[in-house]
Amino acid sequence: MALFASDTVLVPIDFSEEASHALNEALAHFGSATTIHVLHVLSLLEPTQPGMVWQTVDDQTRIEHIKALFHEKFVGQAYERVKFTVKIGNPSSEIIDYAEGNAIDLIVIPSRGRTGLSRFFLGSVAERVVRFARCPVLVLRH
Repeated sequence: MALFASDTVLVPIDFSEEASHALNEALAHFGSATTIHVLHVLSLLEPTQPGMVWQTVDDQTRIEHIKALFHEKFVGQAYERVKFTVKIGNPSSEIIDYAEGNAIDLIVIPSRGRTGLSRFFLGSVAERVVRFARCPVLVLRH
């Protein structure tokens, strides 16, 4: 019997090395019967950003660029069964909402291991997801 018997697994990514490692671990440890969801959360655009002022950037083009980047970076048969989604908003809130809305059984999230002032001021997305998610969360440290 497996410790984490899951039908649906969510792996939030930010295209860091740690996130790539978490996605590869999820693909390796869960059978082909498991649906792997991958979520990338974009930050909200500020009205004062140059792309917004000159109207050269909008949310739809940002989403299209991220999807293209995902399909460029993660090539291969293993990634074909992944359901990739892009959301816009607060990362921890969007991850938790996505997990609840898609009946996710397990969240596999990487941790960068910030300490000191950077953790105090920036916080930890993984920590907030662990605290507020209604499903089990597996935090991987690289």
